[in-house]
Amino acid sequence: MLELECFPTAARPPELVPGRPQRAWMDRFHERHPYRCLPLTMANTTGWELLCPMAFTAEWNGGKNQRDITFTPDYPHPDFDDFIKSHFSEGVLTFHPGYLFRTPNRWSMWVSGPPNHIKDGIQPLTALVETDWLPFPFTMNWIFTRPGRIRFEKKEPFCFITLMQDKQLEEFNVVQRSLEGNKALKDQYEAWTARRTEFNKSLRNRDPEAIREAWQRFYFRGEVPDDTGPAPAEHVNKRRLKALRLGL
Repeated sequence: MLELECFPTAARPPELVPGRPQRAWMDRFHERHPYRCLPLTMANTTGWELLCPMAFTAEWNGGKNQRDITFTPDYPHPDFDDFIKSHFSEGVLTFHPGYLFRTPNRWSMWVSGPPNHIKDGIQPLTALVETDWLPFPFTMNWIFTRPGRIRFEKKEPFCFITLMQDKQLEEFNVVQRSLEGNKALKDQYEAWTARRTEFNKSLRNRDPEAIREAWQRFYFRGEVPDDTGPAPAEHVNKRRLKALRLGL
């Protein structure tokens, strides 16, 4: 059985939870339309979130030094000064995740901000860490995109981790081929294009059946249009990752 081992390096490490599909900006759309895009919600849930143990404000004055970022918690917290720092200066904000992670051989950890989690004025930096051998923890970093003030709320995700067998990527050849040479794929693509064009035209014409259907679900259901090929055997439309538990 594969295991992601999480060794706390702090007395009270941040809460670690399976990635959640909800995003505030997605909720604000009419009828929550973005949730119909399965690739978005799958990205949101394909990994684990680390949550802020406290709410705080960070402000950068645009300077190059560590002291040019200031941090203010909403309430005093015993772990605050160790959790968040200006370590790299130049407008970079550094979080300490509070764990040393260990993955199986040839599995690395992709470290980033939560997918599709938008914060104005600050951008998460992404890292790839060889956690199959690393005997010390890494940090999670965000960089201000302009001078100003930003907030992180209590239990807001500050870090997102997922796993990948990255060394195998170098084995891939990247090949451009003509769609004409793959008749089955070409037929499927053309069937989808025709159905998509017809459906969008019906929506523009306010066709009652199209309005009732609202959106096409080929990808969500794992279907190939017009029976032009077999359905995928391992299509996934909901991720169910395991929660953190205490080991022996």
